[in-house]
Amino acid sequence: MVIKSGARPRIILAAVAVVQFMVSLDLSVVNVGLPQIAAGLGFSAVGLTWVIHAYALTFGGLLLLGGKAADRYGRKPVLLLGLGLFGLASLLGGFAQEPGHLVAARAVQGIGAAALAPAALALLTATFPAGKVRVRAIGVWSAMNAAGGAFGVLIGGLLTEYAGWRWVMFVNVPMAACALAMVWRVAAGPSPVRSGRPDVLGAVLATSGMTLLVFGIVRTDRYSWASPITVTTLAVAAALLVAFIHVERTTAREPLIRLGLLTNRSVAGANAYSLLVGAAMAAAFYFVSLYLQRVLGVGPALAGVEFLPFALGVIAGSVLAVKLGYRLAPRTLLVIGGLLTATGLAWFGLISPDGAFTTDVLGPSIVAGVGFGLCLGPVVSTATAGVAPHEAGAASGLLNSSRQLGASLGLAALGTVAHDRTGQAITPEALNDGYALSLTLGAALLVAAVLVALTVLRRTSPPSQAEQSDDRDSLLAR
Repeated sequence: MVIKSGARPRIILAAVAVVQFMVSLDLSVVNVGLPQIAAGLGFSAVGLTWVIHAYALTFGGLLLLGGKAADRYGRKPVLLLGLGLFGLASLLGGFAQEPGHLVAARAVQGIGAAALAPAALALLTATFPAGKVRVRAIGVWSAMNAAGGAFGVLIGGLLTEYAGWRWVMFVNVPMAACALAMVWRVAAGPSPVRSGRPDVLGAVLATSGMTLLVFGIVRTDRYSWASPITVTTLAVAAALLVAFIHVERTTAREPLIRLGLLTNRSVAGANAYSLLVGAAMAAAFYFVSLYLQRVLGVGPALAGVEFLPFALGVIAGSVLAVKLGYRLAPRTLLVIGGLLTATGLAWFGLISPDGAFTTDVLGPSIVAGVGFGLCLGPVVSTATAGVAPHEAGAASGLLNSSRQLGASLGLAALGTVAHDRTGQAITPEALNDGYALSLTLGAALLVAAVLVALTVLRRTSPPSQAEQSDDRDSLLAR
């Protein structure tokens, strides 16, 4: 049965909420289980980080292609394809028998997520085009995005301790099936724009370049920055990224991203902001999880439970952003949220090896969580402001890509910093020093994001009273 009545917006919102929760969950659900995954499959210390990087890089590197595919082939079919691929990869990853199997499954998960995430967000923005109803819809999206990332650590800890690490992969299967069933029931939506083939070459160049860049940074734990191996790896990565820009500017018949789109200050500023926030928060999730387990000595389940204040803070911040979004401009919320999150991470930078949850984790978790939640909705509305309808998928993909690539780069760079500070020692004191330094640098990245919001983004106004009142009639007419 295909739904075409007024129930369609509600079904779409529910489906997009499940999709975003699942995609965001998968970025963090494996964090607490990493020690058990390493023991179960025999990962090396360096190889283990690729459980995270394989997903983040394919997800971020192919998001632009996913956005263009959604625009050209239709949001519904691309969303269905992505859900099927994501669910299948999750199932196979749960049955992995060696490191390569799990890394490959995580990479395929990223490919599926790159298809479904921009298609889902483009479908949401097309269904709720403007005003108060759109603020609410994006608020739901941002709350589920926040909840997935924050509760992922809690869910991962509980599953790892009581069901086994394989369930951090299996947990995605029923969610993907549920979302697929809901999307299948709704009408196809706006006709796709059939202008040309998506730029596969550009996607390969971008993903390969970013993968080599992260690989070069991660391997500095073994090869110095000045070593021929590191220099060569980073030079090839730079060459691939330059080639990507050249292809997009000159040869691609249907480029992944129209470079002129980046002349829109809202788009450029929001993506720079998202990259910096993604870099800081991915590293924060990783290092706080390790601090709880390796320094304070708590188990996976308790570590997950102790992330709950952060999760609730993010959700509270997302809800607060919706309410304040009627009164404050998005740029104002980005500045306030960025400063609060930076304060929380700077507070985390004061952790000590003889600390405790109540003194070292609880307070900064709440402050950083609320601040992060305040950022999520406004950055989406800012990144899609003034974008033509036929480029909505590309703009959505670009924003998600910035955040995921930022996450991978941030984890690689700050992980290297932590390793350099820690050295070869594995004592709680040495580990604490490395984690604290990286968390402090994460706060600096957030301050840089605030400066981007202040200097790049223009002053704007919140939704007008006319938009807020008229939009209710718009929804009822659907």
